[in-house]
Amino acid sequence: QVHVAESGGGLVQAGGSLRLSCTASGLTFGDYDMNWFRQVVGKEREGVACISRSGSTDWYARSAKGRFTIARDNAKNTVFLVMNNLQPEDTAMYYCAAARRVVGACNRAENYDDWGQGTQVTVSS
Repeated sequence: QVHVAESGGGLVQAGGSLRLSCTASGLTFGDYDMNWFRQVVGKEREGVACISRSGSTDWYARSAKGRFTIARDNAKNTVFLVMNNLQPEDTAMYYCAAARRVVGACNRAENYDDWGQGTQVTVSS
């Protein structure tokens, strides 16, 4: 049974940084593309950043480019999201998701079968 778990969220002031971690078990981690999504209550889930199974390719939402970095350690079944210069509009629940096969854009939520419970990021102004 696949289990995905996020950690590292919290409360930070604007301009601050956080590093989110996501650990997956019950799967061959190196066979999965990984994505970070975020969602604010009442709004659609948004793809933030994704990374290919080898880590050689990544993608960022326009809002994340230049501030966020996605990386993975296949030996530790973990994917990270380093977020710098956080702003109040980054406040959301952040979810990690795993996809055995990505069709089309990697930020399409339909690609992902296994999701974590989320970790809350709150940025104060």
